[in-house]
Amino acid sequence: MKQRKRIYYSPEQKALIWERYKKGDSLHDIARMFDRYHSSIMPTIYQTGGYWPPDRKRHPQSLSLDEREEISRCLVSNQSIREIARRLSRAPSTISREIKRNGGLKCYRAVKAEQRAWDEALRPKPCKLIGSPDLCKLISVKLKRAWSPQKIAGWLKRQYPNNQEMYVSHETIYKTLFIQTRGALKKELQQCLRTKRAVRRSRTSTLKGRGLGQIPDALSISERPASVEDRAVPGHWEGDLICGSKNSYIATLVERHYRYVMLAKVEDSKSSTVIAALIKQAQKLPSELYKSLTWDRGREIKDHRKFTLATDIKVYLCDPHSPWQRGSNENTNRLLRQYFPKSTDLSVHSQQKLSSVARQLNERPRKTLDYETPAQRFSQCVADID
Repeated sequence: MKQRKRIYYSPEQKALIWERYKKGDSLHDIARMFDRYHSSIMPTIYQTGGYWPPDRKRHPQSLSLDEREEISRCLVSNQSIREIARRLSRAPSTISREIKRNGGLKCYRAVKAEQRAWDEALRPKPCKLIGSPDLCKLISVKLKRAWSPQKIAGWLKRQYPNNQEMYVSHETIYKTLFIQTRGALKKELQQCLRTKRAVRRSRTSTLKGRGLGQIPDALSISERPASVEDRAVPGHWEGDLICGSKNSYIATLVERHYRYVMLAKVEDSKSSTVIAALIKQAQKLPSELYKSLTWDRGREIKDHRKFTLATDIKVYLCDPHSPWQRGSNENTNRLLRQYFPKSTDLSVHSQQKLSSVARQLNERPRKTLDYETPAQRFSQCVADID
């Protein structure tokens, strides 16, 4: 088999690669445009950590390549610096400095001068974390505790309200992790991120959904009381199953008001098994803190009427293909994948392990709670009931 010649992408091709990547296309799809494999696209994306490098622009007052070539021609014809300056409508001092810094009257070359100007214009702004070793150490500790960069940034502002030196945006943390040339945070800390990615991924990159079963006597989410929508009243929950290998599952529950998380071990996805686990979880809470449950249209909730009879809690089902109607639960399931990766056997985890993971999530500050923790909000609700 004849080996294909190595391809070098032009600036226009690289711009097209970045445009497609930001739209959410996979590396495989982008590579097919050039009849290549995804490995030929990876260096372009990974070199800058998935961030589209900004286009370099010349200052309007800088000398152009055409002007430098004119300077070179004039020097060959022995014209004076003032004559050259008049031809280019430039100050004689500008022409003089340009010639001196690029080899003098006899060694001046336009192309070399142009390249030198571009090279010297590279003055990247130093990353804030470079000069803040204490801040780097604190961020590293929080990352190892599975805090997201956004939570770390919000917590720092709350913890140090009068010290702006301790402020850093979550995007700076991400960039420092993904662009290793910054040299402030170790590459190993990428593994502390939930996705464990090494590059920034496009927000529009997503997976297609799949059809869900029909549930008898279902209460549509459109019938849910309007007071549930604004999250002002506690006690309304969202739930789902996360799936692992070997038909293993975990039931996840999230309260809409204070984002409190509960996890339940289930042996399988049979409706009777799931409903029994949900009833057991519901009995752990005061009735004031468990008023409704919103679920998707998976077959595991088919016996929802048994749950309502046992707990007096109504179950509302989302519309087909509408996971955003359980936004808090979907976001929580994504957080849980850091602890329970896809394609792993979830049956090996005990209920004690699940409760420990739930406790970690409940003790993390949340941006939506003004960087309080769900555990703090939950304790306040319990105290108000008592």
